[in-house]
Amino acid sequence: MAEAEGERIIPINIEDEMRGAYIDYSMSVIISRALPDVRDGLKPVHRRVLYGMSELGVSYNKSYKKSARIVGEVLGKYHPHGDTSVYDTMVRMAQDWSLRYPLVDGQGNFGSIDGDSPAAMRYTEARLKRLADEMLGDLDKDTVDFQPNFDDSLEEPSVMPAKFPNLLINGTSGIAVGMATNMAPHNLTEVVNGIVAYLDNPDITIAELMEHVTAPDFPTGGVIYGYEGVKQAFETGRGRVVMRAKATFETTASGKEQIVVTEIPYMVNKASMIEKTAALINEKKIEGIADLRDESDRDGMRIVYDLKRDAIPNVVLNNLFRYTQLQSSFGVNNVALVKGRPMTLNLKELIHHFVEHRAEVIVRRARFELAEAQKRAHILEGLLIALDHLDEVIALIRSSRDPEVARTQLIERFSLSEVQARAILDMRLQRLTGLERDKIVAEYDELMKLIDHLKSVLASDVLQRQIIKDELFDIRERYGDKRRTAIEYAGGDFSMEDMIADESMVITISREGYIKRTALDEYRAQARGGVGARGATSKTDDFTEHLFVATTHEYLLFFTELGRVFWLKVYEVPEGGKATKGRPIQNLIEIPREDSVRSVLNVRGLRDPDYLENTFLMFCTEQGTVKKTPLEAYSRPRTAGINAITINEGDRLLDVQLTTGNSEIIVALRSGRAVRFPEGKVRSMGRNAAGVRGITLAEDGQDRVVGMVCVSDEGQELLVVSENGYGKRSSLDEYRITNRGGKGVRAMKITDKTGALVAIKTVTDTDDLMIINRSGITIRLRMADLRTIGRATQGVRLLRISDGDAISSVAKVQADDKVEEADSLLTDALEGGGVEAGPAGGSPELDALTDPDSLSAN
Repeated sequence: MAEAEGERIIPINIEDEMRGAYIDYSMSVIISRALPDVRDGLKPVHRRVLYGMSELGVSYNKSYKKSARIVGEVLGKYHPHGDTSVYDTMVRMAQDWSLRYPLVDGQGNFGSIDGDSPAAMRYTEARLKRLADEMLGDLDKDTVDFQPNFDDSLEEPSVMPAKFPNLLINGTSGIAVGMATNMAPHNLTEVVNGIVAYLDNPDITIAELMEHVTAPDFPTGGVIYGYEGVKQAFETGRGRVVMRAKATFETTASGKEQIVVTEIPYMVNKASMIEKTAALINEKKIEGIADLRDESDRDGMRIVYDLKRDAIPNVVLNNLFRYTQLQSSFGVNNVALVKGRPMTLNLKELIHHFVEHRAEVIVRRARFELAEAQKRAHILEGLLIALDHLDEVIALIRSSRDPEVARTQLIERFSLSEVQARAILDMRLQRLTGLERDKIVAEYDELMKLIDHLKSVLASDVLQRQIIKDELFDIRERYGDKRRTAIEYAGGDFSMEDMIADESMVITISREGYIKRTALDEYRAQARGGVGARGATSKTDDFTEHLFVATTHEYLLFFTELGRVFWLKVYEVPEGGKATKGRPIQNLIEIPREDSVRSVLNVRGLRDPDYLENTFLMFCTEQGTVKKTPLEAYSRPRTAGINAITINEGDRLLDVQLTTGNSEIIVALRSGRAVRFPEGKVRSMGRNAAGVRGITLAEDGQDRVVGMVCVSDEGQELLVVSENGYGKRSSLDEYRITNRGGKGVRAMKITDKTGALVAIKTVTDTDDLMIINRSGITIRLRMADLRTIGRATQGVRLLRISDGDAISSVAKVQADDKVEEADSLLTDALEGGGVEAGPAGGSPELDALTDPDSLSAN
């Protein structure tokens, strides 16, 4: 085809043109749209909205202006794109559930956490927040570079001075070409502390910085579940932070159980989440929820899940976390522009670049203020010269034909500059008074001090860093607040255990499944035969069934009567006083309602191979079956638990004990008989085995096993306790070794007075005994006070039992070295001959002495 006159056609390879055009487009998106600047944490549209509002004069102490007016200002001067993009940007900067520290103060409908759209811009009004003033402060002092706007008619800042690290405290998200950014918000107070620590020690490690900046802090609160993702994000700039809603269990006046959610994960649409949850409930994917409603109001968020009667709250909550947005994740990807280039930054690098920016701003501000101060000092020097030669200056001015002549003569006569001569001519007559002259002298002296200070700032890195710190302290003082997002350290996270002291706790579990841990020193020793002190406050017909001592760092293994095992760390058990009833176990581990805990063990750890392979669990059922399995088979915790033993029909698990493989086993029956056999007689079996016969029950159909002990120390003795409060300790030698499966020998002479056997324990003089009866009365006895007697006797009274009451639980603890006031009173009385304690220790005088209500120390 012939070329038209004057035209010149250049052939271009389409691949090269596409490549070049796409790279240009990509760079434009990366630099001018999607990624924030590391220095002020703003994208161009955010920067233009804030600058446009500042130029329009809608600062925090001025009246609001219509959003449409603001959007028009930004569109017409700085951002020639759609008005929706500008308005949406401004709206998001005003939403306190979107930004941790909002920069825009909105008036009117700016949307909601339910995803409601804001009102049209013609209805809403806005102005800058006070914090935004800190972002824009010193903009007029040549602190940052300006660049031409889209049509070269105006100038706009290329970055903000930013007195605070906006990128860290507010985060950001954006999708560019071939890359994306997603930065989490953090707590202002923590971030300032972290930056100050960096300024004090530029070689600080990220681990040390994390002592100050602990984790992201989301505007909607919630809980960060697990710390590993946070650690990765801080160290590498990339990581997955799991967020959970803040949920609690409540019980209504009618006894109905509820899950109540008061905070949800960041960026979750509440209404959409509730709608999807309702759909899952209708589809039967989530069981156990009777009703779901949103009770949120102006006082705060409240989403209520009413549970069905047979639902286990913990199981339902875990299913909600699993299937709904009550648990979601935040994929941290710290990509920001550093000198125009996108980079992935860790926590220390983000702080470093902010500090570098602030140092540059402070230097430029000091230079600007120094130049201004020197200009002003120069003028004041001219004025002082004029005042010193006042009559001559006045005569010279009066004799001049016009101002130009006067200025020239002033310059020549007094060696002044053009600026000084002009200032003298512009001086008002009132400045000639003596008082005004003093003011000029004072101003000049102040200026000279300021000039000296600014010069020292420019010459000293130390001073510059101190100014950064002082300004950050001021920001923290005025805008800092407490964390909203809690941190819950999941299994495998090192930090939780490091923060918890490894100390002994009394673990108490009631028959109806309430559990708590109590500091050991809350229990005080009493003398044998006392009436005891009030222990756990329980529901009607409930009583304490398990009581033992464990340290906070140990694992608890819960074995249920149907043969399953669950795991829990001791520090995860809620703490409560001696008189509190505790929390339902179902709220902590997922035990079905038809099952109940029969035995709880505390183990040192589940990671040491030698410990796991050389430690065994000995199981015993009520029908006399025993089983031995290595602890290693139970060393992999699972939330839903696993089968620990196969239970035959009509039987149930009674007890589980830790052994070393070389122990002797003693199993006792309700009928008062016991069998003793070596542990080696029971071969090691798998986790799902049912076991072998350990003892033969009496044929009356009422007999059952009441306890099992594993003996490994020759110095131990055997204690048996009956339900009416009688007990005795006997030498182990009195129980001859037989084969497993036999009928055994008499362990206690059972009579109507003693009642049936309820417990069997191995004891020494260094042990204390803790006995709890069904009404919740607790007594602590020293084993050293109980003498050894024969195997076939009925024993002595350990605890005075009221009519209709009976012993429910017996546990041994290490003897306390403290001398309790009850013991002191008892000793004084015995030495004085006032009380003679019989074998049962049941005299009224002794009861009065050991009654807690009669002791002022109680």
